Amino acid sequence: MAPRPRVSPLAQRLRRLPNPRFTGLGAGLFAAATMLGIGFLDRLLLDGAPLVYGVLFLLVSAVTALWVRTADLVTAPIGVPIAFAVGAYPIADGTGGFGGQTMALVTTLAVHAGWLYGGTLIAGLIASVRKVRQMGRRQNAREAAVRAGATRAGATAYRSAGPRPGPGPGPRTRAPGATVPRAVRRG
Repeated sequence: MAPRPRVSPLAQRLRRLPNPRFTGLGAGLFAAATMLGIGFLDRLLLDGAPLVYGVLFLLVSAVTALWVRTADLVTAPIGVPIAFAVGAYPIADGTGGFGGQTMALVTTLAVHAGWLYGGTLIAGLIASVRKVRQMGRRQNAREAAVRAGATRAGATAYRSAGPRPGPGPGPRTRAPGATVPRAVRRG
């Protein structure tokens, strides 16, 4: 029996972390609600500091891309920029009604586009790596199934082949445990 590979303490701690799997809609709602909460807290505690909001957006982007289901990986890079816009509303500093607030939000999105692009890139990269790993696992499972099927089919063909020559000259004898085809039994 081969010895088990040693796992680092960091890998052991990471395995103990929660590992939820959101649907595409759930991941978008998680990111939007989290960013809205961060935006309100940032506005309340730090007077809308864009650096804190941007750094926390990068973290939320990574977590969202890690926690989305494998079937919904494509939604992570789509939902994350929407979450950035939702969370930017509280820190936009708009005055003068709906038009003023809208213009402040558009300005905030334009000024902080670097954070927006960075978070989207992070979510896209993580989702892409997860998708490539999933495709590799599927390919390995498919190849293992083909190998197992070929082995099974080969053993079945071997058993049902009928008489085989013995170890020396003489009549052909049937291998022990081999089955005789139905057509041979009738004749």
